[in-house]
This record gives sequence, C-alpha cells and structure tokens, in this order.
Amino acid sequence: MSRYTKQDIIRIIKEEEVEFIRLQFTGMFGSLKNVAITSSQLEKALDNKCMFDGSSIEGFVRIEESDMYLYPDLDTFVIFPWKQKHGKVARLICDVYKSDGTPFEGDPRYVLRKVLKEAEDMGYGFDVGPECEFFLFNTDEDGLPTTNSLEKAGYFDISPLDLGEDARRDMVLALEGMGFEIEASHHECAPAQHEIDFKYGPALGTADNIMTFKLAVKVMAQEHGLFASFMPKPVYGIAGSGMHTNMSLTKDGKNIFDDPNGVDGLSEDAYHFIAGVMNHVKGITAIANPLVNSYKRLVPGHEAPVYIAWSGTNRSPLIRIPASRGAGTRIELRSPDPAANPYLLFALCLAAGLDGIKKKMVPPTPVNSNIYEMSGQEMKEQQIEHLPTNLANAVREMEADPFIREVLGEHVYKKYLQAKKKEWDEYRTQITQWEIDEYLYKI
Repeated sequence: MSRYTKQDIIRIIKEEEVEFIRLQFTGMFGSLKNVAITSSQLEKALDNKCMFDGSSIEGFVRIEESDMYLYPDLDTFVIFPWKQKHGKVARLICDVYKSDGTPFEGDPRYVLRKVLKEAEDMGYGFDVGPECEFFLFNTDEDGLPTTNSLEKAGYFDISPLDLGEDARRDMVLALEGMGFEIEASHHECAPAQHEIDFKYGPALGTADNIMTFKLAVKVMAQEHGLFASFMPKPVYGIAGSGMHTNMSLTKDGKNIFDDPNGVDGLSEDAYHFIAGVMNHVKGITAIANPLVNSYKRLVPGHEAPVYIAWSGTNRSPLIRIPASRGAGTRIELRSPDPAANPYLLFALCLAAGLDGIKKKMVPPTPVNSNIYEMSGQEMKEQQIEHLPTNLANAVREMEADPFIREVLGEHVYKKYLQAKKKEWDEYRTQITQWEIDEYLYKI
C-alpha cells in the first residue's frame, strides 16, 4: 500500500510552503541527477508529464531519441530537512520512461525492478542492508576538495580525537529527518573515515536510500566546511571505503535463510544463494567495484576481500555469515564499494542468488582460517580463486559471463562495458607521479 497519494503530496507542498521539487533519478554509473521544478508545475509532474533530454545523460540514449519522461514514485516524497537559500525543497525519486510510454531499459531502477519481479513470482522478497563508509576531508582556500585531514583518530575513537563527530551527528539528524532509521554511526579504522548504518529494508527502497544517504552526507559535510568522499581508496597506505552488502530473502514474512535445524543455522536455500553469488561474482565485480580506483582498495592488508571464499567465523573471505540468526540471518558480501550503482548491484546479487537456488548450486567448503596468512599452495589445494585485480580484468570477467548480460539487458550491458573500457584506456595511458619518481632519474 502506498504511503502517499497525489492529493497528499499536493496538500503537503502547499501546507509546508515548499518552493521547489527535485525530480531525481540515477544515471547508469551511479550519479544522482535531477530536474528541478517549482510548486506550480507539481501537478504536471505527478501526471508523469515532465520531460527531459536523455541524450545529455551518459549511457542513456542518442540525440535522435532524446525525449524521455520522469514518472515520480510517490512513496519517495520527502522534504529536505537542511536549510535552503530560497525556501523549502522537496524531492521525488523517479522512474525513467520513453516517449511511447514504456519503461526505459537503461534506467537502473528498471533493471532492479525486473529482477525483483522475478523474485516476487517465485514468492520471495529481497531485503538489503548496506554499510556505507566515507571520508571527511578538508577543503582548500577555494572550497575545493583535498585529501588532507588533521585527524589521527582510529576505529570507534571519540572526540577530541574524532574531529568529524559533530558533522556525523548532524548527518544522522538530517537522515532521521528524512525517515531513515539509523542503527549506528562511528569513526572507522582509517583517519578521517566514518560509517553510518541505516536499517535494512526492501531492495528498491534501500537503493533509493543509498542515493539519498550520499546526498545528505555531502550536504551536511559542506555545512561543516568539509568534503565527504565516497571514493573507494582516496589515500595510499590506509584502509579504503567499502559498502558491505547484507542480503536476505523472505517468504510470507519469514526470513528463509534461517533454519534452526540446518547446518550452522542456515537453510538449504541460503547455501544455494551463497553458491550462486560466488559462481557469478567475478562477472559482478565490474559493477560492485566500478572504478579504476576501486582495485586500489581490493588488496591484502586492509581488511578488504581479495579471495573468493566464504565463512561464518572470520572477515577475510568475500562472503561472511554474521552470527545473528532468526530474522537477522543474512549473507554479507564484502567486496562492493560505495562507488557502485546500488540498483545494478542489488539486481545482479539477487539474480545470482536466485540462479543458485533454481539450480541448487552448492558452495565450496567454508574457509574459517585467515586467508591472508595462507600460502599459495594452501589456497590452491582449497581451490580459492582471486577476485579481478583491476578494472580491465573485471570487464573481461563481465564479458565472459553471459548471465550478467541477461540480467542487465542489452542497453545497460553494452553502454556500461563501452564506458569502462574507455575509462581503463584513459587510465593506462596516463603518466603518473609514481612513474616519474621511480624511473626518470634512473633511465
């Protein structure tokens, strides 16, 4: 049942004297976009008559087929709680449609909706809980972001060591003002690194919440004279930022991963789901870790997963099963980072898990020892494989798994690969300062 009707939103906009409404949508590469309208245009927008130029959005359409429409999801209506210069501002998250009235196949929200419909037809709901990490950096005299911070705090430290505590507190209050249920917030292990966790929920709403979360964090950081970065690895030699993704399936309101009589309290479907994700994770990696920079995080030594294994007792493998059982039984995929497009990521994870259930896949034996301390021979004996080590390898793995193409659809699949190949080529032809420092005087 919907939270709001059109009449509800029109009434609230009038009562709260909202001046502007942002019609938001997410591009293929995870960037939040919007078309801003005044309250006088609200009814037109609610009737799905707001048009925009899709050819201006990377990965969308060609200029000769550019007219696209935004269909607001009424349940996403919220008034921004932070101060605005020109009156109150509200937002609605939208689905993207073509001029013929059909959903745009390049809309990431549509890609996730398709897989959720498949799960629904099988009787399943899909809940997701992300753990979003980010850095708070100083800005320069022009207000531009740097990677500098005076902070030296570590895991769970408090002020005065934690210089971002006040900013993080205001982020939490802003998020709660938009309906988030914040479960915890704390300083992370690296200097200037933070984490705010919000409650798990249905996948589509959670993907929407991730996009809203990133916006709110950036806005509140700016109000404190700081810059919030979700870049996976902005500083060499310290931990990068991940977005651990906790997943569970429900059926008739019950968490079907939980089975008190199963091995380690897990159901057979939970094991099938794990196997499905592991089977397709190499192909998923280009979506879960979408940047050249993402692979600077996926290296041994900083708690990021590198090897394709699973465990219920330690944090070194790719997939961990947290100790909670009952309604809290879940599978934690530890490789994604916050640069990932959450709609595409959740779509692929769910589809892979469902593939494991449909085919009754069986995961390998769990690895309950620290993989980072294993020898190469030990890993070979246990058949532990490595995640792709750079974006080029991840793209090749994505191309090698036809399942990824099927889930994403032809449009997203081709446009995404094209863009990532270009990104890698631009990166590999750059001359870095490291190369100058390492080679110039020697040769």
